[in-house]
Amino acid sequence: MPAGSILFIKPGSLGDVVHALPVAAAIHRAWPESRLSWVIDPRWQPILDGNPSVSESVPFPRQEFRGAAGLLRGAQWLGGLRDRRPDLAIDLQCLLRSALIARAAHSRRVIGLSDAREGAGLFYTESAAVRPDQHAVDRYLSVLPLLGIPIPKQPEFPLTEGDPIDAPEDFVLLHPFARGAGKSLDDFSVRALCEKIAGPIVLAGMGTPPAPLPARVTDLTGRTTLAQLIWLLRRARCVISVDSGPMHLAAAVGTRLLSIHTWSDPRLVGPYSRDAWIWQGGSLRPQDFNAPLQPEKQPIGHDLNVIAEWAQAPA
Repeated sequence: MPAGSILFIKPGSLGDVVHALPVAAAIHRAWPESRLSWVIDPRWQPILDGNPSVSESVPFPRQEFRGAAGLLRGAQWLGGLRDRRPDLAIDLQCLLRSALIARAAHSRRVIGLSDAREGAGLFYTESAAVRPDQHAVDRYLSVLPLLGIPIPKQPEFPLTEGDPIDAPEDFVLLHPFARGAGKSLDDFSVRALCEKIAGPIVLAGMGTPPAPLPARVTDLTGRTTLAQLIWLLRRARCVISVDSGPMHLAAAVGTRLLSIHTWSDPRLVGPYSRDAWIWQGGSLRPQDFNAPLQPEKQPIGHDLNVIAEWAQAPA
C-alpha cells in the first residue's frame, strides 16, 4: 500500500545524494500521490531543485551541530521533527544520527540497510539485505522490494538543468580535486593534461590549480555554484574527473566521462554508467562492474598521453 508521507534520510555526501536519486524517482513513479520529504545537507540541496520526486527538502545543517553548543542545536533540530509522524522513513545514510532522525520523527515504519553501522539497525522495523560487492546505487535500490516496488531496469537520475555560466564552446571539463586522501591529481598531472589536451579546457572544482596554465584553459576552480557545475557538466564535450561527487554528477547527466581511480574500487563507487571509462592502475577501459580490481597503484604520469588521446577521440 502506498505511503502517504515519506521521510527520506540521505543528507550527504554529494556522491551519495546522487546515488540515492533513483530510489526517490522509482517511489514517485509507483506512488505519485505520496509526499516525499528529503533530509539533506544544505550544501547539496540544489541537486533536488525541480526534482518531481521530492515534495520538500528538509535542511540538515550538520556543520552547525559540532561542539557543546552544536549538540544543543542538534537536539533542538531533532525536537522539531516530532510532529511529522510520516507513514514511512527510509534511512539510506545508515548511521546512528540518521536512525535517530527517523526515531525523532515518530515514523510508523523505518527501513534501512542490513549493513547499517553504529547500531542504527536497532531503530529499523525492516532492513534491506545488501552485499559488500554491490555498487552504491544498487545497494540503495534494494529497499524498493520491501515497498512492493520493482527495481527499475534503467534507474533515473532527475537533475536540474543548472545555472548558466560563461564558458567556451566545445570544451573538455577537467575536475582534478577530491576530498579523499590520495584521490586528487598532483600539480604536474593537472598541468600536463592541460598542455596535452587540444582545444578549450575548463578547470573546475574546489582546489588550488597549478600556475601557469595554457591560455586556452578557463580556470573556474572555486568559482561555481553547484547548479553552475551541473550546467557545465551537461555541456562539456567530455569530462575527466577523479573519483568525487562531481564525477557522479557527470555520470548522472550522461556526459562522456573518464573517471580516474588512484585507489578506490570503481566497481563499488565508480560511475554508475556502462558508457563511462575508468583509469585504474595503468589501465584505461570501459566501466565494467564485474572487472577485477587492479591491485597495483601505478602513477598516473605513465598514462597522461593515453588520457589526453581519449579526450580527443570522437564520442
